[in-house]
Amino acid sequence: MGTPTSGGRRHRRRARIALPVVAVGLAAAVAGALLTSSAQAAQPLPKPTVGAPSQAELQKRLAIAVAGDDVAGRTTKQTQSAGSRTATVDPKIIGGTTTTVTSAPWMAQLWYGDDRGTATTSDDIGFFCGGAVVSPTKILTAAHCVKGYDWRAHGLVITGTAQLPDVDAEGRIIDAHGGTLSGAWRQWNHPSYNPVTVNNDIAVLTLPNPVRATPIRMTTAGDTTSYKAGTSARLYGWGRTSSATQDISETLKTATLPIQADSTCASYYGADFIKTHMVCAGKPATGSDTGTTSACNGDSGGPLVVGGRIVGVVSWGVEDCVEAGAYSVFSKVTSYVGAVYPRLDDTNVSGDSYADLFARNASTKTLYEIPSKGTALLPRRSWGSWSGYNVLLQTDLDRDGYQDLIVRRASDGDVYWKHYVPAGGTWANKLVGDNWKTRLGIVAPGDVTGDYLPDLLSVDSAGALWIYPGKGNGSFGTRVKAGTGWNRYNVVRGHGDFNGDGRADLIARDRSTGAVYLFRGRGVLGSSAFASGLKVATWSNTTYNALATIGDVNADGKADLLARTPGGTLYLYRGTGANTSASFATRISLGTGFKQYDLLG
Repeated sequence: MGTPTSGGRRHRRRARIALPVVAVGLAAAVAGALLTSSAQAAQPLPKPTVGAPSQAELQKRLAIAVAGDDVAGRTTKQTQSAGSRTATVDPKIIGGTTTTVTSAPWMAQLWYGDDRGTATTSDDIGFFCGGAVVSPTKILTAAHCVKGYDWRAHGLVITGTAQLPDVDAEGRIIDAHGGTLSGAWRQWNHPSYNPVTVNNDIAVLTLPNPVRATPIRMTTAGDTTSYKAGTSARLYGWGRTSSATQDISETLKTATLPIQADSTCASYYGADFIKTHMVCAGKPATGSDTGTTSACNGDSGGPLVVGGRIVGVVSWGVEDCVEAGAYSVFSKVTSYVGAVYPRLDDTNVSGDSYADLFARNASTKTLYEIPSKGTALLPRRSWGSWSGYNVLLQTDLDRDGYQDLIVRRASDGDVYWKHYVPAGGTWANKLVGDNWKTRLGIVAPGDVTGDYLPDLLSVDSAGALWIYPGKGNGSFGTRVKAGTGWNRYNVVRGHGDFNGDGRADLIARDRSTGAVYLFRGRGVLGSSAFASGLKVATWSNTTYNALATIGDVNADGKADLLARTPGGTLYLYRGTGANTSASFATRISLGTGFKQYDLLG
């Protein structure tokens, strides 16, 4: 993206964007410790132990990353065979202009530095990728920047600045230019990411603490307007500025690229271009830097933006970026909103991306957290006595990455938001609903209105469904009616997106017929918030006497449903993401003995 202005600083060599070929496990689950909660609940609540790295540790990682010249997904020790795809694709901005953090406040620098635990530096791994803040603790990037790497142990994310950090000869930061340094708490890449075909090249990093950077929204599922040929898109990144050197830009750059038709991309790349999952942009490269505007090394994982929303993530391209006729290739975000959206709301106490179950023993009133590991449950952990409540929901109203709870006090119907405050290491309580004793249902499904902020819903005694639009801080705007007649349902649940379009949905069961309906969210506020009910099952109260929606239980990017028989067997219905009556896969037993619980959520 133009010629770098180094200002006397040494040039940095960075990773070429190419195909990851190694696979390593995701970061380990976060441990929990107990502390005493505040006055509204006298029971002890687990204290999330995030383990955010120290600034000294982050600087160490940066020094390794700065010195590295590795390829995201490969080490410099690996060779490329002449006929392999990894020898011919090499995603990276050449051409373009300097921009500011004010124009792109959501941009993130992703640095990875692993010294491999040895005395020599010859086996160190260090590389650089781009990313975008899509919620206060979430960074959207490319899977090949994440898959196979332990970002929790070796990663560094810098937000809030357009400048790369100034470092001394040892890689220590001299000036971070106002940027915020963060580690990574969790990592997720698309479960179907293929390092050979570079298909499903999308990932999310979760930070241990929220950052102040203003998030940017992703485009919506089914968006076709943004991908029309000729549409102007903006590319952002710090990548290579010339095909002739490995130097990347010291300052954030941007370039305007026209979206190309799928047929144009396929004509050049052939079967390597997968039109439903990829989009290409830019004018055909000229064969040299002159006349070429293209993504290049170091831009990998960065955003392609149309109308203020991310429509693409830098994925791959040709070696050295300027081969005549070539285009930059991006992951097509509209195809992945359904998979990525659950990652924005995947908080749980254990912090491992698997939604966990809360269950209260009916006789002792002891509340238990029962962690999930996909298709099985781990031993339960006590949260103490919760005798005074009759509703419990999991949520993250302030999107800070920490598990929140919504509870209703049985005595007076008051509804509280219980949330962890990292600064003080304590739990706080906030009244969010006064005297909701007669409410027939309370739901915390996530973002219903399409503004990226979690909302709260309730069904009143007359059957009206109300949306309380969240403000992202545990407060809500004026309630808006979304419909009437909801008193026909004896169950109204929701936590996440069931049909794969990136919008929060509801599940409701007819009290007379047992018919279970999926009400698909439309991402708007008001009477059009949900589409008409789509029947997905018929389960009377004698089939299942409890239904629970706790999010994405098996971490596949789709919201799931739990159902308990009167005899106490608990089943997992995995979400398929299908926008049909086949919204759930064949049930899987999670065990017996669940008859003892009177609250599941």
